[in-house]
Amino acid sequence: MGESLKDRVALVTGAVGGIGQAISMVLAQEGASVGLNYLVEPDEYAQEFLKEFTEHGYNGRLYKADVSRYQDTTHMIEKVIKDFGKVDILVNNAGITMDKTLKKMAVEQWEKVIAVDLSSVFNCSKALIEHMLDRSYGRIISISSVVGQKGNYGQTNYAAAKAAIIGFTKSLALETAKKGITVNAVAPGFVRTAMTEQMPKDVLQKIVDSVPVGRMAEPWEVARAVLFLADEKSSYMTGQVLSVNGGLYM
Repeated sequence: MGESLKDRVALVTGAVGGIGQAISMVLAQEGASVGLNYLVEPDEYAQEFLKEFTEHGYNGRLYKADVSRYQDTTHMIEKVIKDFGKVDILVNNAGITMDKTLKKMAVEQWEKVIAVDLSSVFNCSKALIEHMLDRSYGRIISISSVVGQKGNYGQTNYAAAKAAIIGFTKSLALETAKKGITVNAVAPGFVRTAMTEQMPKDVLQKIVDSVPVGRMAEPWEVARAVLFLADEKSSYMTGQVLSVNGGLYM
């Protein structure tokens, strides 16, 4: 266990999914206490992850909340601050996909993806920004996507949300640059998770063939980028997008 985040408190949304678990673990390995937000995963699954998390000697607590809803988000953050005393690092990781071509996409599929993938970033950042400003310290890191940078067939809703995260990040970075707060994004390419492993083998192979390094990313590789941005020593980096895509988009 390292100590680069010793005495820091992080809140990770979507913390029980594949990438979220890796981010939470990597931050904890460096000494951070972590609030683990989740919603769609079964409670038993979340409890199993918390058990694994604490068995490593890490300090974490589960917070079930719908971060696409502002009131739910503010209540959760109030609990996190009450439990841990503060929040130094916010990782906006919660996200879903509902893929359809625009012609076939239902209005509900557009609205749901925008709410979960984009509005959650506003909700969590808005609910925490005054707390961070009062303390003159904060790290806000949002998970965008290569799809938000280059687009992808059948993902107008997801691409719009992930591209908007980049604009949000750059604007909020300008607002907080002199206040001890950095605001950055990480844009992963294709990542090997339980969800992607369920895809047909021929589809997976086409994805791998499209990536210059010849493989998908591992969740921990995305987490390492988050850790770099979360570090106290990364105070001169703000408004940036770290691409972790194996050369898929440059």
